[in-house]
Amino acid sequence: MTRPFDYFVIFAEMRTGSNLLEATLGQVEGLTCHGEVFNPDHMGGPNVSEVLGVSMAERIADPAGLLSRIRSAPGFNGFRFFFDHEPRVLDAILNDPRCAKIVLTRNPVDCYISLKIAYNTKRWQLGNVKDRIVWKPPFKPAEFAAFLEERQAFQLRLLNALQVTGQTAFYLDYEDSLRVEVINGLLQFLGFEDRIDSISDDLVRQNPEEMADKVRNFTEMEEALAKIDWSNLARTPNFEPRRAPGVPRIVAARGAPILYLPLPPYDDRHIRDWLTGLGEGGLEEDFTQKTLRAWKRRAPGHRSFTVLRHPLTRANDAFDVVMTRDGYGDLRATLRGHYGVPIPPNDEIAAMGPNEWREALIGFLGFVKANLAGQTGLRQDALWGTQWSVLNGFANFAPPDLLCREDTLHADLSYLAKSAQIKAPALTVISNGGARVPVSAIHDRELENLVRDVYRRDHMSFGFGAWKAPK
Repeated sequence: MTRPFDYFVIFAEMRTGSNLLEATLGQVEGLTCHGEVFNPDHMGGPNVSEVLGVSMAERIADPAGLLSRIRSAPGFNGFRFFFDHEPRVLDAILNDPRCAKIVLTRNPVDCYISLKIAYNTKRWQLGNVKDRIVWKPPFKPAEFAAFLEERQAFQLRLLNALQVTGQTAFYLDYEDSLRVEVINGLLQFLGFEDRIDSISDDLVRQNPEEMADKVRNFTEMEEALAKIDWSNLARTPNFEPRRAPGVPRIVAARGAPILYLPLPPYDDRHIRDWLTGLGEGGLEEDFTQKTLRAWKRRAPGHRSFTVLRHPLTRANDAFDVVMTRDGYGDLRATLRGHYGVPIPPNDEIAAMGPNEWREALIGFLGFVKANLAGQTGLRQDALWGTQWSVLNGFANFAPPDLLCREDTLHADLSYLAKSAQIKAPALTVISNGGARVPVSAIHDRELENLVRDVYRRDHMSFGFGAWKAPK
């Protein structure tokens, strides 16, 4: 029988039953699991000096070499891999359709408590029940939350990799690994005709008691677990595309180690004037990734910043751009004709009063909400996209050192200049900047609530409260 795979990996974690699964699979002739060969501390065990002729030092120097040995070794070979194992081989494993993926999981609370018991009793495996040591650990909510987050993130990475590459894995829980018929199903998945008659009896379950008898503070544990959002229901859905770093928009002060990362839309003449007053005067613009790297190498101790704005102010300015710039004529026609936004003809826009502007802005925000949720056929423009998404784009190449706030900009820029050890000019704010109809002329609770709904991620991520008129 020709097998569909060349080798296999068991994706698991400590205390999920991976030792037992390895021992059970080891009953099958021609199938060999080499343990945790990519463990950062050893080669699958504290007393293992080499695997398939590869030593620890050789594995550290060339982890891909060991992976190649496992793939080509006689028989059918595999290993166990945990979230903190050798990261340099993980992508190669995940992207290889000839590697069979077995994903072994366990109730994370059981896993966490079992791990604490093992750490404190120094009993990682049990071959005879008479050697068992009983110890009750305390449940620590913050420690468990960190434990859970790391492992969930790894499981999500596995799932996404399988989805992107069109592969499937054999999933089984700890309890499944105790069932002969499930293991025989796994053997069929791996392409083996052999079947087992029993689960390995080399290992004994170490802590078979009910959870209430294994933990010191069971009541506190129940209360803490009740507060965990297991299904991540409180997440803010994100359907915006990944944005490019936006390097051409980045501005540097000529002769001073300061970079400005603009978030559109923004009438930022006052910030550019402030940058011009640094160093030699003038600005450096139109960067590419290559020239920006060169600038950074020439400017040791450089600092970068961006300016966050209240979502209501920013939405109003974005709407002003759509309403007044020549390049948005087609979009205005589409909003007017297909999305019910009450935009007057182009030659009447200049005459719009606050009430007309407010109604049109409300219609525009309704479009933006649908657009950012991927429910329209129009591009999700950075002009009205979330600040969170644009910042994530910057972070892919040049994350800002400081997130300034528009309402504290003078103090923020003073701090930035001081941290870069340069003398900064005063910040002069332009009084006639911004949208033709200011937020102060149209603000009310309905508009505030609508913006909060549309830009929920920005409010949550950056802590924006209710809009306040600038002083």
